[in-house]
Amino acid sequence: MTLPLILIIAGLVAWPAAYALYLSTLNRRMTASVGFDNYMFMIESETFWMVAWQSCFFAITAVLLKALIGFWLAHMLHHLPVRGQRKWRGMLLVPWVIPPALSTLGWWWMFDPSYSSINWIINVFGFPDVPWLGHPWWARIAVITVNVWYGAPFFMIMYLAALKSVPEQLYEAAAIDGATGTQKLFYVTLPMMRNIISITVLFSMIVTFANYDIVRVLTNGGPRDTTHLFATYAAQVGILSGHLPRGAAVSLFMLPVLAVAAFFILRGVTRRTREMV
Repeated sequence: MTLPLILIIAGLVAWPAAYALYLSTLNRRMTASVGFDNYMFMIESETFWMVAWQSCFFAITAVLLKALIGFWLAHMLHHLPVRGQRKWRGMLLVPWVIPPALSTLGWWWMFDPSYSSINWIINVFGFPDVPWLGHPWWARIAVITVNVWYGAPFFMIMYLAALKSVPEQLYEAAAIDGATGTQKLFYVTLPMMRNIISITVLFSMIVTFANYDIVRVLTNGGPRDTTHLFATYAAQVGILSGHLPRGAAVSLFMLPVLAVAAFFILRGVTRRTREMV
């Protein structure tokens, strides 16, 4: 019964991963093996370490903001009437439904130095223009902003489902004991949602680390490679520069980072599940 799924995973995940590992050990013409030379070249490259730092900063910051905003939105929706919930839930899910490449084009127009609507609003209040895509830190902020805008609805819908599953009896018992709203949040809501929070953060961390669309459309890694992530830098090295083995080596550097994060998060989920049983 599981054989079809195993074959699909093997064909779409295991085989490409194994081939990428093999490809990363070849020379530029892919005619001979060079061992770990491609990895050593990356390790000795300052640009690669800048990309690694940017990827970690981008992923951690974006996931943290998405988790906080998503939880706040879910908490607000949870206390609305059912009819109001449906309307607001539908509207708040729009950013997540729109293809990221398409929505990023809209953000690119808003950040454009010549036609920026955001700068126009800033000018109305007497502040000077902000070089959103022309300055390294402003460009990083712009990329993170678009990613948070796109991904926060996913956290919202996951956390809203988790909030719906928390038994009302727990809140009633906490109210009888004199618990405040903050105490209910930290001692009832969050403990009951820990597994959902962990799984959602892990999934979003993987997707955010591998993000390509937003950076490619918004900044294309600029200015001066200061917004490149692993995925966009691998595409630049492997496809645009014509060095597929080195591009495969760059993409495989994401694996140990995500594997370590997945190990600790899933271990925590398993431990809490056993405690609940």
